[in-house]
Amino acid sequence: MPAARESLLDAAYTALANRAWAAVRMVDVAAAAGVSRQTLYNEFGSKEGLARALVRRETDNYLAGVARALARGGAPAAGTRGDAAARVVAAAAWTLRTARANPLVRAALTGCWGDRLPTPSGASADRAPLRAARSGVPAQRAASSGEGPLPGPAELVGRFCDQAVAALEPGWPKEELPALGSVCETAARLTLSCVVAPVATAAPEPGRVPAQRTRPEAETEAVSRLVRGAFAQLPGGTEPGDGG
Repeated sequence: MPAARESLLDAAYTALANRAWAAVRMVDVAAAAGVSRQTLYNEFGSKEGLARALVRRETDNYLAGVARALARGGAPAAGTRGDAAARVVAAAAWTLRTARANPLVRAALTGCWGDRLPTPSGASADRAPLRAARSGVPAQRAASSGEGPLPGPAELVGRFCDQAVAALEPGWPKEELPALGSVCETAARLTLSCVVAPVATAAPEPGRVPAQRTRPEAETEAVSRLVRGAFAQLPGGTEPGDGG
């Protein structure tokens, strides 16, 4: 991506952090990026085009982070359910962190854009169910072009699932690939549920000192427990929290 285009997207994201998108002016974005307003229009065509490019960049960066989390440590050895669960937990934790920090990613994941955010045409609030996982082979979801529809919740969760299967498939028992696809889809859905409905910190039991946990820590612990529980349902799976 040309430096000017990247600088313009950075400037637009910074402006959005300080004011509602409706109040963001193209001339101010151009000035903050150190380019002319004509350059901005040459790159994106309109404010709508800028919004679409900004949403696409942020969601692409989110998915790249999912892939990095899943790739840590290389391909898992056959039967290492605990390692597989840990990789998906890392991707789920990245999802929660990114959704908390990045309002555009959160909106794309949930379909809830709000008044302060851009709602570019093609930004989907689709909550259609994911395709049933019939095999361990990830769906061939081609990367959307700049002119194609922006990813909505079902697309992003589906790509999370696909990336998880692709990362875990090498070395996995071939006869268990369908089960792996199903559990990765379950893990993806559980992760999205924690984004849509953040976990509240529970009140301590009477007579017990409350644990000093932040809400992000509680959310990460909850999604970890859910994902590990899903992997424990695999044939020969481990108990939640078992690293082996």
